Amino acid sequence: AAAAGASAPWLASPWLASLWLASPWLAGPVVNRDPASLIAAARDGDPRSLARLVSLVENGSPRLREIMKLIAPHTGQARVIGLTGSPGVGKSTVTGALVRAYRGEGLRVGVLAVDPTSPFTGGALLGDRVRMQDHATDSGVFIRSMASRGHLGGLSWAAPQALRILDAAGFDVIMIETVGVGQAEVAIASLADSTLVIVAPGMGDSVQAAKAGILEIADIFVVNKSDRPGAQEAVRDLRTMIAMADYGPDGWKPPIVSTTAAQGDGIEDLVSRLEQHSAWLGESGERDRRRLARASEEITAIAVATLRERIGALPGEAQLDDLAGQVATGKLDPYTAADELISG
Repeated sequence: AAAAGASAPWLASPWLASLWLASPWLAGPVVNRDPASLIAAARDGDPRSLARLVSLVENGSPRLREIMKLIAPHTGQARVIGLTGSPGVGKSTVTGALVRAYRGEGLRVGVLAVDPTSPFTGGALLGDRVRMQDHATDSGVFIRSMASRGHLGGLSWAAPQALRILDAAGFDVIMIETVGVGQAEVAIASLADSTLVIVAPGMGDSVQAAKAGILEIADIFVVNKSDRPGAQEAVRDLRTMIAMADYGPDGWKPPIVSTTAAQGDGIEDLVSRLEQHSAWLGESGERDRRRLARASEEITAIAVATLRERIGALPGEAQLDDLAGQVATGKLDPYTAADELISG
């Protein structure tokens, strides 16, 4: 625990440290095998090999390119469900309830739960696994908490590659639970086939929770904690906003599902709505369009990151300072400076 605590300050708590070390995915040494054998073992159901692959993704390992090349033929099969909403609405509880429902159908489920990184200490609690301990010993469930590491939009920068790893490992359903940053949390729409926007009564104006892009990304609205006062008002506010939107004659109109996930109420209806949306995605061709857009964004992000690395590796850092000085004084425009930096 002491060694782990050096790299993860939150392990200073003995209780959390014991919980972390008791994880069935982290118990025992992980053999430092080559990517091909790690992938083969992960596809055979070895959770430690799968955890190791996700760690390589998070740490930006030099072997990442080889890993992505090897798993490419095995991807594209899993259903991806995104869950987003303000902090405290019960995203983790809804996620756990959905895991239970899908496991009841015999499906393998992977969960990527993104927790916020502190801008002060650089640490993250990674507490979602604490809330999902009911599934910790289920070999058909893999839960991985990921720190956002300062990445905006509610996701970790490694989430797209981690998603590919779980897809290639043969999971039928993959759920991504976002940080819970509020109105900026629209990046999940670029990763998920179906996006759940979760609200709760007593968490502020439902219209406030549904604006600034959140309304547009929702495939299904979930009013959780519906046993609390104000639940019907939340449903009414959402219905009003949906009525004002234009989804077109063949578009998908987001349904509203009321749940009390802690007791399991409404989860069966939510799963049914997810099945309906999945069928619509296939019939309308929207699933292919979304996945094409997802791949385009992923390629662009990797290209931009690679370009930044190359610029940083160029011997002419003095050239960058010189160009920056010319831009700052108005002698050169930033586009011309960027062209000179790339070509130089």
